[in-house]
Amino acid sequence: MRKEDCFYLGRIVTKYSFKGEVVIKLDTDEPELYKEMESVYVEFGANLVPFFIEKSSLHKGNQLRVQFEDVYSEEEADSILKCGVYLPTTMLPKLTGDKFYYHEVIGFKVVDTNFGEVGTIVHINDKAAQPLFEIDREGKEIFIPMVDEFIKKVNREKNTIEVETPEGLIELYL
Repeated sequence: MRKEDCFYLGRIVTKYSFKGEVVIKLDTDEPELYKEMESVYVEFGANLVPFFIEKSSLHKGNQLRVQFEDVYSEEEADSILKCGVYLPTTMLPKLTGDKFYYHEVIGFKVVDTNFGEVGTIVHINDKAAQPLFEIDREGKEIFIPMVDEFIKKVNREKNTIEVETPEGLIELYL
């Protein structure tokens, strides 16, 4: 499985028992969606390796306690500690309305209600305090904060996002 075809689900953060159980800290607002999984991909360097789940249960909010097949000791659990956990993007629940996954809107056109067509989303910068749309407009980079007040409509059929930004924000970059 290629990493490009997967989404990041979380990280194996600690061992739970001497029998090889581990705890995965899930990167999701809805951990209950992932308590019945049969398998996941665990990141080893540049590779994703399938691991089959024997049993799992929710643990302390957004964590999942997991017993993997063939991981039955503390030493075996140590080998996967701190590894990222991935699932195929086909397993993502479908979002509707103005909710979207970051990878889903790459390539969408951004249209501002006051400015007009801004450009094309080339990346989502989620390293800042506030996630940002990184937009290419004829070779110039424009950054628009991804806040609910700015995002007015997501149109999946037309691959567009309508925004309403404060006056002058877009012109700062031009």
